[in-house]
Amino acid sequence: MEEIAVALSAEGIQKKVVCPGRGQLSTFSDGTKVKFHYRTSLCDGTVLDDSRSAECHSKPMELIMGKKFKLPVWEQIVTTMREGEISDFTCEVKHTALYPQMSQSLRNIRAGKDPLEGQRHCCGIAQIHSHHSTGHHDLDELQANPQPLVFTIELLQVLTPGTFQLDTWAMTDEEKMEAVPQIHEQGNALFKQGDFAGAAENYHNAIACLKNLQMKEKPGDEPWIKIDNMITPLLLNYCQCKLNQNQYYEVLEHCSSLLSKYEDNVKAYFKRGKAHAAVWNEKEARSDFANVVKLDPSLAPMVARELRAMEERIREKEKEEKGRYKNLFAAGATATTG
Repeated sequence: MEEIAVALSAEGIQKKVVCPGRGQLSTFSDGTKVKFHYRTSLCDGTVLDDSRSAECHSKPMELIMGKKFKLPVWEQIVTTMREGEISDFTCEVKHTALYPQMSQSLRNIRAGKDPLEGQRHCCGIAQIHSHHSTGHHDLDELQANPQPLVFTIELLQVLTPGTFQLDTWAMTDEEKMEAVPQIHEQGNALFKQGDFAGAAENYHNAIACLKNLQMKEKPGDEPWIKIDNMITPLLLNYCQCKLNQNQYYEVLEHCSSLLSKYEDNVKAYFKRGKAHAAVWNEKEARSDFANVVKLDPSLAPMVARELRAMEERIREKEKEEKGRYKNLFAAGATATTG
């Protein structure tokens, strides 16, 4: 352990063991998966990120060794740890300069956004020297004034290659393309079982794989269009899950995005129409349903049922509001006469 501490110190990393681990030190060969909790702090103790916090859903970090993770120092420090060990690592600026971009990606993922949102037009190093905003005040401050950071790491598990299934983010481009149909089918199976949250997660993962591949192509070129045509049915399936989960505004957002590119997508109009109807946007719902019938007259009976259901809900709402106002005025009159 003393040799490890000396080697780390020479690299500008100071290690302090808080709780010793168990067993022997793993070899951490390429392809090894490590799971760990982390807390990132400034040297004055200010916490930037904590994987055990509610914001992070208490979900541990997972790394595949040798996959060129955005923050190489994390790969370096976990290889000095045993399972169950908790240690503090104080790392010089040369190791922490890319932390704002890495943290932004993780925060995007937790918010259900593209992990590369806001990072598409220049590499990490270029962003450090630009006025690019991460969308988070604390990360912007750190980006503008790079400084040493303290990483408190608890190594939970070390999995050797071949003992686990690769997460989509850790796959090669070829592996991603091969995995998409399988993930799609898994989503369909879960949907049939009524597990809409599980199905949505599968569709989301498949879309993420394809989006990652699409970003490497020029918009409008044949490969880009081919991938976009693969994304569209997945996104529509995802929207159906969200409809079933009553998450209507997300459906409105995604269907509107689809229709801005594909004005003749009947399914997108239909799902958006249902979402509009659910949030009392009667005019918009009628417009979308009209487009459905215009593009596919055979769906007229289905649209008619949706319109009747919407009209019935509107009547019930108006009746309920009328009763509420009547009671309100009656209560006011009683108070006045009393």
